[in-house]
Amino acid sequence: MDKIPVIAIVGPTASGKSQLGVELCKRLNGEVISADSMQIYKYMDIATAKPSAAEMENVPHHMIDFLEPTESFSVVQYCDMAKKSIEDITGRGKLPVIVGGTGLYIDALLNNLEFPKVQADFDLRERLKEQAATKGSDFLLNELFQIDPETAQNLNVKDLGRIIRALELYYTTGITMSGHIKMSRLNSTPYQSCFIGLNFRNRQLLYDRINSRVDDMLEKGLVEEAKQFFQKYSSNTAQQAIGYKELSPYFEGTANLSQVIEKLKQETRRYAKRQLTWFRKNDLTKWIYVDDYNSQMDITEKAYSLICESGIVRR
Repeated sequence: MDKIPVIAIVGPTASGKSQLGVELCKRLNGEVISADSMQIYKYMDIATAKPSAAEMENVPHHMIDFLEPTESFSVVQYCDMAKKSIEDITGRGKLPVIVGGTGLYIDALLNNLEFPKVQADFDLRERLKEQAATKGSDFLLNELFQIDPETAQNLNVKDLGRIIRALELYYTTGITMSGHIKMSRLNSTPYQSCFIGLNFRNRQLLYDRINSRVDDMLEKGLVEEAKQFFQKYSSNTAQQAIGYKELSPYFEGTANLSQVIEKLKQETRRYAKRQLTWFRKNDLTKWIYVDDYNSQMDITEKAYSLICESGIVRR
């Protein structure tokens, strides 16, 4: 059985993934499938840097802007929906192009990972939540480091939901999350994937782009968007989006706007570091260093050449 060709555009936030994905789709008759764990939510347009209609340039985008902020969404659900999108796109003779920075989503989808079907232990989950409330999220993260350092190193204290799920999985099955993932990698994948990664030789250039993006978000109305969001929704997964949680102290009156903006830029830079750490683990990724090129056209041409070399498409 022939494998389904899929392109994945990966890399840190603000590296230019969305634009490259659109340019490649225009050239290769493709459609974008987003792999962003926050762009799935409705209304959170500025904070999650959702591409606008103009930026999409009439290229169809899937897995964006479909979920209410009150709803949770798992990697299993993502894979189920993304697989259907791939079937739909290829069934119409087009090429699926996965674009995003949520590494777990991309790896789980394209490596055909199977996550264990374990019945939820709600009592255990509540106990872990109570521990987090009384002792702090860092207490649970340290506990996970003792049990499963491979999973823990890709999380931070803001990822409380994922920390609790990883602990719950271990305590109910006796097998760590990373252990389950390694076992599931034994499954064959139905996809022939070409991974294109965006990075910068000069890390400061990436950080400058991140800072500029935050400034642009503020000009577009990020503060007002976040204010309306907090007024409408109580604590949930969507509130953990970078760009919302950092503004919370400003709305609570415990920090001024310049302080929270600097914090937002700092947290976004840290997030970019974690994304790069994740994506570097994939030896199959073909890296493009953005600062080696003079224009978007040059970057797109390089990506196109790498894709052709991989055998996914022919010139």
